[in-house]
Amino acid sequence: MSRAAAATDGRIRRYEDFARVHAYLLAAAGIPPSLHERLYRKLADEVFDGGEVFAVDPCEGGRQRRLVLASEEPLGKESDVFLVDHAWSFRLADALKQLREVPGLAERMAALMCVDLDRNIETEESDEQDGEKSGSLEHVLQVVETEMARVQERGTDSAAWLELEELGIDDDMLVTLDLSAKFPNLVALNLWGNRLQDTEKVMQEIRKCPKLKALWLNETPVLGKGIDKSVLDSLSGLEIYNSRFTSKAGEWALSFCADIVGADNPCSFVESTLLDSIATIDLSDRCIHKLPEAFSPSKLPSLSKLNIRGNPLDQISADDLLKLLSGFTQLQELEVDIPGPLGNSAISIIESLPNLSFLNGVNSSSIIESGKHIVDSALQPRLPEWSPEESLTERVIGAMWLYLMTYRLADEEKIDETPVWYVMDELGSAMRHSDIPNFRIAPFLFMPEGKLASAISYTVLWPTHDVHTGEECTRDFLFGIGEEKQRSARLTAWFHTPENYFIQEFRRYQEQLQSNSICSSTKIKEAPSTKSVRPNDGHALRVYTDIPHVEEFLTRPEFVFTTDPKEADIIWVSMQVDSEVKKAIGLTDKQYTNQFPFEAWLVMKHHLAETIHKAWGSPEWLQPTYNLETHLSQLIGDYCMRKQDGLDNLWIMKPWNMARTIDTTVTGDLSAIIRLMETGPKICQKYIERPALFQGRKFDLRYIILVRSIRPLEIFLSDVFWVRLANNQYTLEKTSFFEYETHFTVMNYIGRMNHMNTPEFVKEFEREHQVKWLEIHESIRSMIRCVFESAAAVHPEMQNPFSRAIYGVDVMLDSRFKPKILEVTYCPDCGRACKYDTQALVGIKNTIRGSDFFNTVFGCLFLDEQTNVSPL
Repeated sequence: MSRAAAATDGRIRRYEDFARVHAYLLAAAGIPPSLHERLYRKLADEVFDGGEVFAVDPCEGGRQRRLVLASEEPLGKESDVFLVDHAWSFRLADALKQLREVPGLAERMAALMCVDLDRNIETEESDEQDGEKSGSLEHVLQVVETEMARVQERGTDSAAWLELEELGIDDDMLVTLDLSAKFPNLVALNLWGNRLQDTEKVMQEIRKCPKLKALWLNETPVLGKGIDKSVLDSLSGLEIYNSRFTSKAGEWALSFCADIVGADNPCSFVESTLLDSIATIDLSDRCIHKLPEAFSPSKLPSLSKLNIRGNPLDQISADDLLKLLSGFTQLQELEVDIPGPLGNSAISIIESLPNLSFLNGVNSSSIIESGKHIVDSALQPRLPEWSPEESLTERVIGAMWLYLMTYRLADEEKIDETPVWYVMDELGSAMRHSDIPNFRIAPFLFMPEGKLASAISYTVLWPTHDVHTGEECTRDFLFGIGEEKQRSARLTAWFHTPENYFIQEFRRYQEQLQSNSICSSTKIKEAPSTKSVRPNDGHALRVYTDIPHVEEFLTRPEFVFTTDPKEADIIWVSMQVDSEVKKAIGLTDKQYTNQFPFEAWLVMKHHLAETIHKAWGSPEWLQPTYNLETHLSQLIGDYCMRKQDGLDNLWIMKPWNMARTIDTTVTGDLSAIIRLMETGPKICQKYIERPALFQGRKFDLRYIILVRSIRPLEIFLSDVFWVRLANNQYTLEKTSFFEYETHFTVMNYIGRMNHMNTPEFVKEFEREHQVKWLEIHESIRSMIRCVFESAAAVHPEMQNPFSRAIYGVDVMLDSRFKPKILEVTYCPDCGRACKYDTQALVGIKNTIRGSDFFNTVFGCLFLDEQTNVSPL
């Protein structure tokens, strides 16, 4: 075939064709030009040679895998490129269905994600062995007698350390043991995981041990019954309680964390010579708010390695803490949360502590050279969790967010609204994260026919540094994402990051919301000023519109249509009319338009939440809402606090400006929440887990608001609203979150539409719930008024005397019949909503006679009439 023929049919037959057709994709993927031709050869011949070069090894006790270079020869920087196949590709809504229906898929994914490990037999055997020992007084007495013998060997006056962890000790058994008589110098008592429940009996025995330095009651039923205060008040010398430092922590607690004192060396006090010798001390996860006074360069002159991860350290400033640490002249290695008590930047920490050789396990010079502000090498990975009764499908759904990647298809005409998620094959999925990786990957679409329709998706892998045999091959999970894009917070998707930091950020955010609210302290009261805009001579107002149903149903004689926008009094169109459009068409600022300037503050979800927050703080009628592009840390803090408090933790992710619930997801998985940021800007809003139901199904309400003025605020509520019903019965089963027709009510592109006449709904709802709809309706009216008051107070720039508009307001009721604002949207009645919003259009047709509706709207907005509407 001639070159001309090849160009005509579009098939890729030569490297030059490949480079031309894929030029944009190659550049976007960042693949080095030196590897382009090699990549083409492997794609054309479907060469998957990674198995000859790499090996997959189990790690983390088999619950994770890692990729290592297995070839005898090292792999040079940008010396080769490898294809990684996609083991599973799907749209999110189809994930559960595919796992259930595609033969072998769930089994393969479970093995790849390490959630098929059957530990039940080992657990049962262990439980049986523990059961033989636990709960037996004879066995406990043997443990006690063994420790008594050790004390006698050291001398009857020596200190004792008693380990009675998970021995099934109950309250009566603890009293029977009479530990204080057997161990008058007891300094440490470990009762972790026993069956203690009676606060009085437990305290009775503990008070008899006044020399206790450490006490563990972790995972005993007695906790949560007010025992903590009693313990701390009764034991004046207690330095460690339930693994945490108390306010009395000092030299003994520091020595315990440095392995100087313990079960083999149960000292009641620590000599200064022992402190002098401490080189390594692990203070991680001790709930330390302020370091003990004994933690000082003079007391610990030899300290060279320190771990202070997992502590709030909120009673000392970052500057003071850095100043304290700089006094330890021998300090070479430091483990600390970043962001955390020393600030948000690894580089600034190293600059403040120039003697450090390693920060979080990474060479300090490497951090400076790479410009990394966040170093996460020592963070503990999030490993998949599951319960034995869960099916493989359920396990995969729970673990997949640790492995998923995503892309969106696009051509010259449009970008696909719904993203594609995929899991790389066993080789690609074994690549773990590093802040300083030696490989890079990128999704790549190969189009052998030269068209998107023929595209085959791969992931491409190449070395970015020299890699030696046996070395782990790593990638940066957040390549190209720095701290300006919340890198440290986003790492929480894969790692256990410092919860204390995020909780503090959340608390500060709450305080800020309440202190900055405008409307809660000030009410804007201005007299309405609009009136009929019809000329005094009574001639009809000329209307220019590009919306067919406005032309069809606006029949009042006060309005006539014109095809020339320049001569129109009213411009009622589907597009945005900004200054550029006005200039291009020849419009003036004296023509009325069906939109307000800056109305994005209402109709875009993140702007609406911000507007309400500034106006009201955190009103009950707005669910907790976070813009993930700016407030991810605060969301994580909220999530962590809810988890600690045992509260509901289900959230809904919504794109800033998409209709019809496109790319909207319900999840209680924090990793999923963070990963979903990758498919576009979103808000994350607390899901209404207990909504009011109608015959067992979710529903929401669409109200129509007519706006004549923003400031002063003049808004009117259309007398008719309509109800949108979910198709399926409501449930909170985890697998139901993938069932669109259970949790969503807008059935215009998935599923069947389920719409109900308003009067019929009200009658049936009152009967079902024994409530008065009028009372509910009044609370909804009040809430809607507050929403628009927010815009008037926070964004007075929205006001324009020549603007009129109608908006849709979506409302949901919770189980107490309290209204919650869902969103404010361009009202489809005026043609400015998505053209596919057939649910709304059907609502107009079924519940509002078109001519009545548009005649009412134009009469209210332009003739100062109040028929079939009520002022808010």
